Amino acid sequence: MESNLVIKEYDGLETPCQYTLDLRITAVKDCVGCFSCWLKTPGRCIHKDLDEFYKAYMSSDKVIIFSKVTHGFVSGNLKTLFDRLIPLYLPYITYKTGESMHLPRYEKYPDIEFHYQGEFSLAEDQKIYEDYIHRTFYQFYNKCEIVKPITQFSPEEIYR
Repeated sequence: MESNLVIKEYDGLETPCQYTLDLRITAVKDCVGCFSCWLKTPGRCIHKDLDEFYKAYMSSDKVIIFSKVTHGFVSGNLKTLFDRLIPLYLPYITYKTGESMHLPRYEKYPDIEFHYQGEFSLAEDQKIYEDYIHRTFYQFYNKCEIVKPITQFSPEEIYR
């Protein structure tokens, strides 16, 4: 059976998982840009608030994210969490794909399934949001095939 981790910003959806990060009650500390996670304590952030999360994240086969759309974008807390994933990568840059990307620190990263709750004024805004999510996880070396509204969520997809 697959090992799942859930990151959620709203309640009402229960999915089997080994670890849950509830962003409604967890305020992720901001990255301070000190580079300690690369230079002084490689792979470890000076903030200790996500130590358990990092271990669970890297040992998961799949990360399922239930996000709220906030002013047409991800919430500040979720964006901060994305920023704080940087210790999971090396400080070195590759241009192999024609763009700059940090080198991976590990051989394998979990697959991502991203579901969001919220409306967009324009279809173009929704596409920009979904493209941002795909690009973020491409840069993080995650396979991210599912990015869609929560109204299209099917718990059966988790077991595929």
